[in-house]
Amino acid sequence: MPELPEVTTTVNGLQKVLPGLRFVDVWTDLSKKNQTIKQFKETIKDEKFFKEFKKVIIGSRVIKVERRAKNILISISNGYTILIHLKMTGHLLYGKYVFDKKLNKWSPDEKERKSLSDPYNRFIHAVFSFSNRKHLVFCDSRKFGKITIVKTSDLENLHFGNTGPEPLDKSFTLAKFKARLLLKPNWKIKTVLMEQSVVAGIGNIYSDEMLWLAGINPESNPASIPNTKLSKLYLAMKEVLTKGINFGGDSMSDYRNIHGEKGNFQNEHNVYKKKNMKCGKKGCNGVIMRKVINGRSSHYCPVHQKLFN
Repeated sequence: MPELPEVTTTVNGLQKVLPGLRFVDVWTDLSKKNQTIKQFKETIKDEKFFKEFKKVIIGSRVIKVERRAKNILISISNGYTILIHLKMTGHLLYGKYVFDKKLNKWSPDEKERKSLSDPYNRFIHAVFSFSNRKHLVFCDSRKFGKITIVKTSDLENLHFGNTGPEPLDKSFTLAKFKARLLLKPNWKIKTVLMEQSVVAGIGNIYSDEMLWLAGINPESNPASIPNTKLSKLYLAMKEVLTKGINFGGDSMSDYRNIHGEKGNFQNEHNVYKKKNMKCGKKGCNGVIMRKVINGRSSHYCPVHQKLFN
């Protein structure tokens, strides 16, 4: 699943190209009549909702694009915000696309950059058409992604009332970080870091990397981790997430930026997906292990990542 660095990379790209553009149409092959799945009811996967969605956005202009947790927020000129969650395999692409009516399929214009034709970019299930004759397309091989719309004034209460603080905000101090972790004192630290009500935006990849850097075993309990180690984890969190953004996100799986290109953070892994490989920490003779913790895969070094519980 795209995490904070991938979503930030997408938002940064969209903020450069979308503001000022007017929506002229929107298409999807996801909407179903009489949608029965509850979590899809207030999204474009519901036919009735999609019809209203179209009415609201067509003719409006993009004001700005922002991120909150793992959500992409596209503010538009009529007081609404389009909310997009990429879920497991989603990503957004920007360029000129053409529609084949016979196949009911969108594909990049022949003059577009080749990266848009990457095999991972072919699962197009929603297309926003703009006044400059270009398109924002939602690619999602597993169709778990979410696209909805809400009044901007209601956004915080409806969607983010239980979402934790942003880890890269300057206001998110070490003291606040420790306090957030101690909301779940007896949970496994790996699970706590990924709990969106504690801290926003962190997932499997980056939690593994920051715990490796801080030297903390993922099964440690926050209440038992020494303050010195929590301080190291705080700095590791900032460092790893910033590095993820600087490298354009992680494309070990499906993620691509808005131009269809891979990020490069997968080439910087110290521990994630490195099972049975020698630990790369200087002076450590450990071998990376993989263990499922509360249903999520975790990679760690059993030698220098100390267990506190």
